[in-house]
Amino acid sequence: MAAYGLYSHIQSNRRRSIALLVGLFFLIYLMVYAGALAAEALSVNADSDVLMQLAWNDFLHAAPWATAGTALWVVIAYYFHQNMIDALTGGRDVTRAEEPRLYNILENLCISRGITMPKLKVTESDALNAFATGMSDKQYAITVTTGLLKRLNDAEIESVLGHELTHIRNDDVRMMVVAVIIAGVVSFFAELVFRLWFYNGFGFRGGRSDDRRGGGAAFAILIAVAFIAVAYFLSFVIRLALSRSREFLADAGSVELTKNPDAMISALRKIEGRGELPGATSAVMEMCVDNPRQGFGELFDTHPSVDSRVAALVKFAGGHDPGPLPLPPSDADDDQSDQPPPPSGPWGPAVGEPSEDAGASPDPSSDSPAGPWGPHTGATSQSGHN
Repeated sequence: MAAYGLYSHIQSNRRRSIALLVGLFFLIYLMVYAGALAAEALSVNADSDVLMQLAWNDFLHAAPWATAGTALWVVIAYYFHQNMIDALTGGRDVTRAEEPRLYNILENLCISRGITMPKLKVTESDALNAFATGMSDKQYAITVTTGLLKRLNDAEIESVLGHELTHIRNDDVRMMVVAVIIAGVVSFFAELVFRLWFYNGFGFRGGRSDDRRGGGAAFAILIAVAFIAVAYFLSFVIRLALSRSREFLADAGSVELTKNPDAMISALRKIEGRGELPGATSAVMEMCVDNPRQGFGELFDTHPSVDSRVAALVKFAGGHDPGPLPLPPSDADDDQSDQPPPPSGPWGPAVGEPSEDAGASPDPSSDSPAGPWGPHTGATSQSGHN
């Protein structure tokens, strides 16, 4: 199951990234034309053919501005996407002095395979999750939640970091960021156009007579609405380009890095259903180890189910599935640590005895089990009476 750094997968991701960027401009042009068509239909009383020709002329004048605006959006997202994601998730850079355990695990993984070490970030959240971001070697970063650090052991954390390193190595991260940019810009423009229509454009229905507007205008408006709806839907479907096979490959790459399939399996079982980041958008959740926001019978899911990922690791990597795991110790343990310790005897704390009974005389009639150094006090006195 050696999938780490697969050349064919890397090349496929690079081709997809270029195709997605080209698709972004196509979707923007489609929405610009739809907006021009709707504007002409609302202002000119003419047949649909005439309106479509007028809209085409408007589109040719607006295309350079649309191209420049889209390119500016891409440039801003390229350089500042990490700042935007950190603002949503609360991620912050950490050093070895702040997180020596996490930092050393990641550094050892990178040194063992000669990989450039990405930036390390931590976000304060009880969720169990992690994700990688970046578009180049200087930008790559791995963000880990504090909940994951508390609940997973070193071997499991190493497996999660290996998973994210594989995403970086296979160029999955770059393609996911591009898809997020596309979904964001198309959704923004589609919502903007619809808001303008609903608050301004559709006001003519109540104040204009039907004889001033022929069927051509209504038909043109329907076409414009259909174009924008298609562009918005395609921006959502673009997420399907984030092939779910990338998660299987990242799991496999983690196993190749760590040589520990059981740690990857147990990490997935602990993370399963516990990775929801409240402040994160759906686009950010699609970058995470596990995305609990699933639905439609996995039709539009960006992640395969944990069961299928574990089954693949068991089949191809020889791992062992422990089944769904209970929630690891968390706040309950912290609450217990705040309680006063039980009274101690000469050989340690009195296990199972409440503190208020520590000084009480044992009941002679009770059957007290023998301790490691002989019978308890009650048992001794009882035997003495006998």
